[in-house]
Amino acid sequence: MIDGLIIEFDRALRTIFAPARSVRPTPGADQPEAELSEAERAHVAGLMRVNHVGEICAQALYQGQALTSSDPSVTEALRQAADEETEHLAWTEQRIGDMGGHKSLLNPLWYAGALSIGVVAGRFGDRWNLGFLAETERQVEAHLSGHMERVPHQDGRSLAILDQMRKDEAGHADTAVALGAVELPAPARLAMKLASKVMTTVAYRI
Repeated sequence: MIDGLIIEFDRALRTIFAPARSVRPTPGADQPEAELSEAERAHVAGLMRVNHVGEICAQALYQGQALTSSDPSVTEALRQAADEETEHLAWTEQRIGDMGGHKSLLNPLWYAGALSIGVVAGRFGDRWNLGFLAETERQVEAHLSGHMERVPHQDGRSLAILDQMRKDEAGHADTAVALGAVELPAPARLAMKLASKVMTTVAYRI
């Protein structure tokens, strides 16, 4: 148990503080860098900071859910999804740097809150655990679609990153459903949307 706790603590530290690495090439890396105004660059940096925070939260959610899951297949699915989210961390972090921005100063707080939610979700059993995962991914997919409409149309690199992330999130939701996810009740889905709204508003600025 002690070894497991050390591993999970190390995972949290690396997620929050260490530069993320991607196995796959960064989407859009072969496209020329768009010429953007300072205001547009700041806007793209803010959007990517929001997405980076979303990936920080995803890592914490998956970690909390995996810790409390009783089904090895569910745990493995959560771990695989977390690996892909690590690549998303790397892509968004790189794009924030390209735009001269900075990561959210509240990342430790975002991580701690999401980890707690993941642990609680896992306590309700694997079907509800998977339902929470599926709903999270659906909301993130919709959120990314909205960001693609807000990114300057000439910024092909950012759009390529967002598009690939959206496809990956949809795949995670499909996996959760295939493993037996149940539909969350409407109040739970609404609460998740409200919490997401708070996070995106704050992370865009801080």
